[in-house]
Amino acid sequence: VQLVESGVGLVQAGDSLRLSCADSGRIFSSYGMGWFRQAPGNERDFVATISWNGGKTYYTDSVKGRFTISRDNAKNTVYLQMNSLRPEDTAVYYCAASWLRNGGTELDEYAYWGQGAQVTVSS
Repeated sequence: VQLVESGVGLVQAGDSLRLSCADSGRIFSSYGMGWFRQAPGNERDFVATISWNGGKTYYTDSVKGRFTISRDNAKNTVYLQMNSLRPEDTAVYYCAASWLRNGGTELDEYAYWGQGAQVTVSS
């Protein structure tokens, strides 16, 4: 599994941005997937997760109604659509693959990580 994020951006508050995470492996559809973020000086925090077939999703409270996680198993890609962005969303965003088919909310539930993508939201 090798995860590569794209969609790095500098946007203004209220704007939208979509992050993508592509997996070069052959068993992408077997993994639950997740997005985490880490702001300077902070720990890496859970953002969203999606089950192996896209049937279940779960979000941290601060992004509910604004962010949407989705996946396209034919393209080995998971997405994070971020709308109504706020300055407090500024962070490095990481995608990750979990050995739990339904995904998870904890760091240790994930086996593989992308390199991170910087998202900066100006006020």
